[in-house]
Amino acid sequence: MTTTPSFGLFTDLRNPEPWKQPWPAFLRESVELIERAERLGAGAVWVTEHHLFPDGHLSQPLAWLSALAARTSTIRLGTGILVAPLRHPRHVAEQAALVDALSGGRLELGLGPGYAAPEFAAFGADVETRFAETEAALRAIRELWRSGRIGPEPVQVDPPLWLGYQGPRNARRAGRLGAGLLTLNRGSLEPYLGGLAEGGFPATDARMGGTVDLVVARDPERAWDRIKPHYQHQLDTYARAHGGAAGADVVVGSRLASERSPTVSVRLSVVDVDEAVAIVAHRIAGLPVRHVYTWARIAGMPLDMVDEHVELWLTEVAPRVRKLLGDAR
Repeated sequence: MTTTPSFGLFTDLRNPEPWKQPWPAFLRESVELIERAERLGAGAVWVTEHHLFPDGHLSQPLAWLSALAARTSTIRLGTGILVAPLRHPRHVAEQAALVDALSGGRLELGLGPGYAAPEFAAFGADVETRFAETEAALRAIRELWRSGRIGPEPVQVDPPLWLGYQGPRNARRAGRLGAGLLTLNRGSLEPYLGGLAEGGFPATDARMGGTVDLVVARDPERAWDRIKPHYQHQLDTYARAHGGAAGADVVVGSRLASERSPTVSVRLSVVDVDEAVAIVAHRIAGLPVRHVYTWARIAGMPLDMVDEHVELWLTEVAPRVRKLLGDAR
């Protein structure tokens, strides 16, 4: 069932203190990074959504994808994820259709339920009904695209729809809806396939995607020392979003996630090319993975490290993993 995946990047536009840049310069730099990634062979860029974060975390993913659509020509443009319960489905359908039209048919629309109670409160939304509202939104968006009653219409006949569901039970729900599954959780595969069958979809429709929490470096020990404060900032903001206190999981010691607490939100590893190839191949072997992506930048990480990481990820890790998967078949 292993497929040959697209290799891409995951962006959140964090611009935190004490590394903050003027926003116009930072955004230009961020667009140029994606342009360079496209030239290096990136198959997709995936963007995410949060609100109320102190570092300017991206809050309007479709607006950002519109900017990227105008400056790129081949790279797929994905939301991983857009928090569906915070918006009316028609707003999402219309804005997403515009991105698809602007890009010539490159949209991948990933929806998710969200989790941060303060964000729901800020929009007057009910966090308790988020899963039902997410699935209702997916159905409504699909119907609106097919109705011909929105404009501009999407270029793709049916732009790919994904659900950002992590656990096995919710994977089955994604399958019943015929959606792609934005997780690399191996335990979700069988429930997902079962859900596809229950929904009347063939197993060949199965598609998974997701992030591997890596930064690739030629000298990972040195890179880890430089990345630690940026990673700590990222973890602190996620802890607050989950209702916890900053600094609950202090980042110390090893650059490898396997040697740190399994409770942190993002278990980042800073690795060389050989290590990255082994980690990615292990994560996706045997899964119907269409997209695998990693962080473009960790919370204001220095640009020289970003450039090295992106180049190694796309020009060395990606082709070697594809070869390994091809040889396995």
